[in-house]
Amino acid sequence: ADVCNIYFQSNSNYPREVTLQVEENLAKLEQVIGARYGDEENPLLLSVRSGARVSMPGMMDTVLNLGLNEASVAALVRKTANERFVYDAYRRFVEMYGNVVMGVEDTIFDEILRKARESRPGMELAIEGLKELSSKLRAAANAATGKDFPTDPMEQLWAAISAVFESWNNPRAIAYREISKISHHWGTAVTVQAMVFGNMGDDSGTGVVFSRNPATGERELIGEFLLNA
Repeated sequence: ADVCNIYFQSNSNYPREVTLQVEENLAKLEQVIGARYGDEENPLLLSVRSGARVSMPGMMDTVLNLGLNEASVAALVRKTANERFVYDAYRRFVEMYGNVVMGVEDTIFDEILRKARESRPGMELAIEGLKELSSKLRAAANAATGKDFPTDPMEQLWAAISAVFESWNNPRAIAYREISKISHHWGTAVTVQAMVFGNMGDDSGTGVVFSRNPATGERELIGEFLLNA
């Protein structure tokens, strides 16, 4: 959270010591996982999430599958032998990054997704359809922002970190803090993690678990999850 306040006080810039910490700890993460971020043979993908000291569910932004580009997508297809999963992950990344980081309006992507669903009502998109969908989403992001969708993994990472810091001051987060009497000066931490995929099949899932009840503070394990999501 201290870095968040430094970020805002420094006109959305990072001191060198912060960039060094990120680079050093990314190298440690690569060693633990056994993959390299940005590598074109054995790529590591990252998620960037908020780590505010008080849970603010749904208020802060998250970016998943950072590090994906045409080269890493091809590498993951070879590694997983699961083309559908990889191209669905790419589609999710483009949609999330375009919205959270590049500021593309939800309605722009929603219209593209609606047309894709209508092309195969009640059925999953074919793999070629997923590939085409990712391309259309990238093109829409480029057109809406006047900027090229980034393919450099480090550019993606730093832009995502900044976007999560910026989300501390989005209207819904401010309103939530005012209602919940949470200080606007706390700021948020940003957590950079190796991706764990919840959409690889029915033995995968995504969820959140708390060691205390967020509503009452009672000491109990509480959470929720979705399979293959």
